[in-house]
Amino acid sequence: MTYIEGFVVAVPTANRQAYLEHTTSAVEFLKEFGVARMVENWGDDVPAGTLNDFAGAVQATADETVVFSWFEYPDKAARDAASTRIMTDPQMEGMGASMPFDGSRMIYAGFQAEVEEGAATGTGYVDGFILPVSPADTNAYFTMARTASAVFRDHGAIRVVETWGDDVPAGEKTDYARAAHATTDEVVVYAWVEWPDKLTRDAGILKVTADARMQTPPADLPFDGKRVIYGGFTTILDA
Repeated sequence: MTYIEGFVVAVPTANRQAYLEHTTSAVEFLKEFGVARMVENWGDDVPAGTLNDFAGAVQATADETVVFSWFEYPDKAARDAASTRIMTDPQMEGMGASMPFDGSRMIYAGFQAEVEEGAATGTGYVDGFILPVSPADTNAYFTMARTASAVFRDHGAIRVVETWGDDVPAGEKTDYARAAHATTDEVVVYAWVEWPDKLTRDAGILKVTADARMQTPPADLPFDGKRVIYGGFTTILDA
C-alpha cells in the first residue's frame, strides 16, 4: 500500500521560482532513490483558523507562503530504504545548504495511506488537510473518509488520499502534533483532494458542501472539527 512522506514548509513568497527550481532539481535522483511521485503545491486559499492553521503550523510570517507537498512510495520499505540513501547522499548535502526557505520550521513525517481513490494524473489544484484522530475512532474516521471521497469525486475531484500517521517525529520548533494540537493519545492524519484546476475545485466545493452525504452533525464526527487544518494550494510540480 502506498506510503506517503508529507511536508509543510514556509517559503518566502519572493522565492517561489527559486523554490520550484530547487525542488525540480531534486526530482531525478529522488526517483532513483525510490520516490514514485513528487508533488509540490503553493498556498493559494489558506485561511487563518481560530485554534490552528497552516501558517501557524510552520510559523509562517506575513511575507511567506505555505507549501503543502508530498512524496509517494510503493510501500513503507521503499520509503525507509530511500530515507537511508537520502541521508547519506552527497547531493542532498548540497541541496540542504542551498534551500530557499528555513528548513528548521519545515514539518515532515511518514504516513500510511488508508484511503486512496482516483487517478494520480492531471492534478492542478489540491485541498490539503491535517487533523488529529483518536485510534479508537480509526474505523469510523476512514469509513467517513471513503464516503467523503465518493462525494468529492462525484463533484469533480480526480483523486482523494487519506493517510494515518506512522513515523511522526517531534521537532524542536514545529511538528505535526503541535500543528494539529494533538494529544498524546491521538494520531495525526494527513490528507488531500486533487482537482484538475482551481475553477473545478471552486465549483466542486460548493456542491460538496451542499451534498446530503456530507451533512453530519459536528457532535457525530469521529474527530474534533475545530482542530482541522485545511487550505487550497496550486500545484507547481507533479513529477
